[in-house]
This record gives sequence, C-alpha cells and structure tokens, in this order.
Amino acid sequence: MKFWAEVEGRAVPLEVTGEGGRYRVTVAGETLELDARRVGESGWSLLLGTESHLADLSDEEGVTVVSVEGEIHRVRVEEESRYLIRTRGGTVAARGQVLKAPMPGRVVLIEVAVGQRVSRGDGLVILEAMKMENEFRATGDGTVKEIRVQPGQAVNPGDVLVVIE
Repeated sequence: MKFWAEVEGRAVPLEVTGEGGRYRVTVAGETLELDARRVGESGWSLLLGTESHLADLSDEEGVTVVSVEGEIHRVRVEEESRYLIRTRGGTVAARGQVLKAPMPGRVVLIEVAVGQRVSRGDGLVILEAMKMENEFRATGDGTVKEIRVQPGQAVNPGDVLVVIE
C-alpha cells in the first residue's frame, strides 16, 4: 500500500507490503526489511534490517508521536490518494485555478457550469478513486471558463478537469 509521511515539514513517499509483523518498506526509493512486534500498550520492538530499536507511539491530534531512543518525531501519515488530493488537487494560475486530477479515477458529478461564478470553497467536481468519492472545491473566487470532462469519464493523473479564471 502507498502512503506519504510528513516529518518535520518534509514529505516522503512510502510503500508498505507484507503482513503479520514482517514488512518490506520503501521510503523515498530505499527499501528496508522491517519486523515489528507490539510490546505493551504503545510500545513496539522494531528490527530494521539488522538494527534493533524500541519505539513508543502515541496519537496527538491526527499526528503520530514517535519516540525512539530519546528522540521524538511527529509524523503525519496519509494514504497516497488522500495526500495527493489534499496537496495537489488543484493548482492556482496567476488569476484563477486549473483543477487537475491528482490520481486515476472516474468523474461522478460536475457541480458547476461554464460561465458560472464560484467562490472559494464551492464544489466543482466529484471524482471516484479507489471506491471513494472525493470532492474538489474552488481555491478562490472566479468564473468557470472550461469544463474538460463529463460524468462517467475516466481520468488520469494530471488531466485538466475544470479551468476557472
């Protein structure tokens, strides 16, 4: 499964495969073997390659606080599709917005029409990806100039969905 982790203001891609405590983790292109076993309520025994570590994990308002050998790290982990929607769902042009698909999916609903005035936060398009519906909203005020998709259409990452000026 693919994820993104934000640590100290830096985002890195993660891919995790495996089960039963034995995992293969690819972090920013580097693959590591991980054996993880729970120790108590919030503790974990981690064998990372040939190095052994004890870690304590807790949740603090949607951020995982990881304490390893006296060092504390705050990590936010999101499934890849959620991260891409949150960070790349639309780009802001000099004046307006160009909404691009952040992942492959299917257009479920178009909530606007060409020529329609929109305000920041207004719904534009609902895209289904990985059996989840994701609503994309206007990032600012403007007028819908183009709609380049239609309901039922399959889209790929980077495909332009809506242009607002």
